[in-house]
Amino acid sequence: MEHEVLFSETRIAERLKVMAREIAAAPVRPQIAAPILVGAYVFASDLLRALAREGISLPTEFLWLRSYVGRAATRDVAVLIGPNENFRGKNVLLIDGVLDGGHTIMKARELSLAAGAASVQSAVVVDKARKDAVAKADYAAFVGVAEFIVGYGMDDAGMDRALPYIAKAGLGI
Repeated sequence: MEHEVLFSETRIAERLKVMAREIAAAPVRPQIAAPILVGAYVFASDLLRALAREGISLPTEFLWLRSYVGRAATRDVAVLIGPNENFRGKNVLLIDGVLDGGHTIMKARELSLAAGAASVQSAVVVDKARKDAVAKADYAAFVGVAEFIVGYGMDDAGMDRALPYIAKAGLGI
């Protein structure tokens, strides 16, 4: 299937370098990374390497939350794997693929704070910047994308997750 590419591999890599510099220069530096599975795994690996190039090498603990049913983001976020004792007293950097309605990031933030995190910041590849979103990302590579997107870890019913770019999803599932 042909895809309409929104953000190329090169553009994503450029934005990640900028994000890593911003995170490294922030007054509160992260002490632990918490990628949210499944959509964040590609972005997380690239962002963590970019942060290491900026002198920040973070231990990583994965969260596994589920908030999509097909193409629809739901308000109900299922917690498959939550934070553990390694969050206690740490500045946590949540990492996710896309911030749509904000419910997943909000749930991850609440869970992290309940687990004793000292602070929680979030980084996403795409913040759709919806007016009705319940949360906003602290760091976003791209802002204001309205379309349903695939690639770079994000999928359409399990398909197209491994694309090296971010594209508009096709019409069919």
